[in-house]
Amino acid sequence: MINGKRIAVVMPAYNAAKTLRQTVGEIPEAVDIKILVDDHSSDETVRIAQELGLRIFVHVTNYGYGRNQQTCYREALAAGADIVVMVHPDYQYTPLLVSAMASMIAFGLYDVVLGSRIIGGGALKGGMPFYKYVANRFLTAFQNLLSSAKLSEYHTGFRAFSRQVLTSLPLLENSDDFVFDNEMLAQCIFFGYTIGEVSCPTKYFPEASSINFSRSVKYGIGVLSTTLKLRLQKLQFARFRIFSTSGRKLMLNYYASGTPSISEEAADASTHVSHGQN
Repeated sequence: MINGKRIAVVMPAYNAAKTLRQTVGEIPEAVDIKILVDDHSSDETVRIAQELGLRIFVHVTNYGYGRNQQTCYREALAAGADIVVMVHPDYQYTPLLVSAMASMIAFGLYDVVLGSRIIGGGALKGGMPFYKYVANRFLTAFQNLLSSAKLSEYHTGFRAFSRQVLTSLPLLENSDDFVFDNEMLAQCIFFGYTIGEVSCPTKYFPEASSINFSRSVKYGIGVLSTTLKLRLQKLQFARFRIFSTSGRKLMLNYYASGTPSISEEAADASTHVSHGQN
């Protein structure tokens, strides 16, 4: 807990057995809730998570990175979190920065905080492939130009959000794929939430998850499309569901009977395995 705010760390996992212990070992004591959502892994991710005492939710099939995040945020909010920090369990980002990022929200400085690999020059030092670095810089420049924001990068997977942000954004309108991250940031910008950044070192190594070149190209195209949609919506030249105040949002009572069909679909997507001690 920080400044009276309950802190949750959520980990969207897929075949993270080799790095999960290292990741969880660096989560600060200030964290009140530790949640892992497994997207139908084929390794021992769930067993190790049980040994570590995490709250675990398992998707009945591989729904994708975006859907995994939706489950992560739902469960954290349902558990009473005021601030939710997403940490990839592949140990590419250090959880040691969780307290710093959460504090920036807990004390009212920002609504969203990103762990940036670019500030301080940590990306290339940490082993980011050069083509990914170049793509990161190009896409970020394009996004800053069209969105009028001034972020050092939009593509980090280390993010912290206030409860208000997670309950108000139409997150269920977003992709189930990797571009979910970018759509979410575009929504934060469109709806006027303040975004802060901290310098974050990164580590690229064989066990760390990384999308291949073809998936990277698909992601890049999705980023360009999302940015153009944001610009067109801001100029009122077009309207898109991902920027609609009436878009589908996360629901916290989706296990309850009598809820709308979208809630039932969400409940079917995941199976509760174990609450552990956190």
